[in-house]
Amino acid sequence: MDFRRIFDIFPYQQARFPQKAALLGKEGTHWKSYSTQECLRLMNQLSAGLIDLGLKKGDKVALLAMSGSPQWLLIDLALQQIGVVSVPIHAASSPQELTYMLQDADVRYSFVANEELGHKIEKIMPQVPGIKGIYSFYSDSIWPVWEQLLKEPSSRHLELLQAYKAAIHEDDLATIIYTSGSTGEPKGVMLSHKNIVSNIKATIAIVPMDYQNRAFSFLPLSHIFERMVTYTYICVGASLYFVEQQDKIMANLKEVRPHYFTAVPRFVEKLHDGILADARKRPTFVKKIILWAVGIGERYKLRGALNPLYWMQLQLADVLVYQFWRRQLGGRVKGIVVGSAALQPKLGRLFTAAGMPVKEGYGLTETSPVVACNRFEPGGTRLGTVGIPIPGVAIKINQQEGEEDGEIWVKGPNVMLGYYNKPEATAAVFTEDGWFKTGDIGKIVHKRFLQITGRKKDIFKTSSGKYVAPQELESYFRSSPFIEDLMVLGYQRPYVVGLILPDFSALEAWCRENNVHWTSPQYMIHNNKVLQFYNKHISEMNEQLPGYKVLRKFHLLHEPWTVAGGELTQTLKVKREVLQQKFSKEIEALYGMRD
Repeated sequence: MDFRRIFDIFPYQQARFPQKAALLGKEGTHWKSYSTQECLRLMNQLSAGLIDLGLKKGDKVALLAMSGSPQWLLIDLALQQIGVVSVPIHAASSPQELTYMLQDADVRYSFVANEELGHKIEKIMPQVPGIKGIYSFYSDSIWPVWEQLLKEPSSRHLELLQAYKAAIHEDDLATIIYTSGSTGEPKGVMLSHKNIVSNIKATIAIVPMDYQNRAFSFLPLSHIFERMVTYTYICVGASLYFVEQQDKIMANLKEVRPHYFTAVPRFVEKLHDGILADARKRPTFVKKIILWAVGIGERYKLRGALNPLYWMQLQLADVLVYQFWRRQLGGRVKGIVVGSAALQPKLGRLFTAAGMPVKEGYGLTETSPVVACNRFEPGGTRLGTVGIPIPGVAIKINQQEGEEDGEIWVKGPNVMLGYYNKPEATAAVFTEDGWFKTGDIGKIVHKRFLQITGRKKDIFKTSSGKYVAPQELESYFRSSPFIEDLMVLGYQRPYVVGLILPDFSALEAWCRENNVHWTSPQYMIHNNKVLQFYNKHISEMNEQLPGYKVLRKFHLLHEPWTVAGGELTQTLKVKREVLQQKFSKEIEALYGMRD
């Protein structure tokens, strides 16, 4: 049996490797499981209820949740198999964004994960009169629960369901996903069944998962990356566990003991920061052992034979340190796949050396999403790159004369149908011969690996005529344990400067070690000893950079950047224009000071 449409994945699993525990979610103190057969039954019962609501092919229904759940997936698939277009929306969307998306997509009903999200929609319903009702994923809510829609399909329902499913073609619209772009209003990316199914099949071909594995999901399913990956888990028959809630990720990892999961690089960075923070609390001898093991891991080579002395050191580090790190993630992780931002190569080396391989990939919502990914087989990974293009997808580097890198263009069955209600925006991102222009800048290295060097719209030229890719510099400086985040600036300016958000847990530890009285972040960023320390630390990091990329000046900030605060997109990318406007005085001061 094959599958051509997204909702075919559970019948596919039932035919190939039916599971007693296909989907699992935490309810109270135990994990509630849904078998493959039960998932199929619930999908059909829900489709029957949705038909009776009057929903038909082409209608739109929104789903809002902080993270995935069995309920989210079952509702999504039940909608799809009657031709209703699902519209997943980021739970942290502002009221203005939410209003725009619900109006633009002409949404009929909304399913929400909690009461707060229900109220969020209720408040804007006067501006979105097309919404007929709100349903909740869970029963402890004032909204009707999704299970109230379940109906045992009558012969009429079965006939209609069969007709609806038969009429859905692989090229039909399956979902609209709104990009969270750093500027302008959101754009609804239209993805067909074929778009996403082609990506599922390509992923199956490159990730060595099977029906004996457990997968764990904690990223929002409003991100196409996590959503496509969860479909893939179902197709290979892996038991799929969903996080209980976001602050329980580490606890759930220990419980579930997964073999695979996906993450953003910041999750890996946080694990690394936690390791260093733990080391600082230990007695001197233990601290030295942990830091020695970190150093050993950061020197790990993914290619070629390890020399005997290093191999022995690696084994000792494993016995003394690495095995304890693995236990924190459940003890049997075979792979962590990351996307959305750049992964620091040293972290890829460290966690791979510790027996938890981290593979970086690249994609966009418009490409369903994966374009390239590092592989699990020997020789299939190059740190500092996003890997090899996946099967069926072609890439082209649109180079300017004399340049080795250029804009990345993509062509393949995974490329979107277009932007909903935006024909001009759609036309602007396609070439005449059908290549999708990603807006990202990159190059091919080592003959077949794609390396991202920047975002076309973010690359700037200093007044001295030198081009700077801010993401590259930001990734480099974020490798410091004392920097949580930063934004690099320098467009038509004489030199590069930065807004720096310190890692305050690391800074507090440094203060205690150096007898600097700690008060709170808003005061510490003005402390002379702290400023002297950061000046020295940045100067040392600058030594590894060419002159035109050196971070000449910086300003320390004390408030974290968040999605709710408007500084980050839903995929945790910095909104540069927002930060430049918010801190315009501080930026001008950096250029107003004398050298």
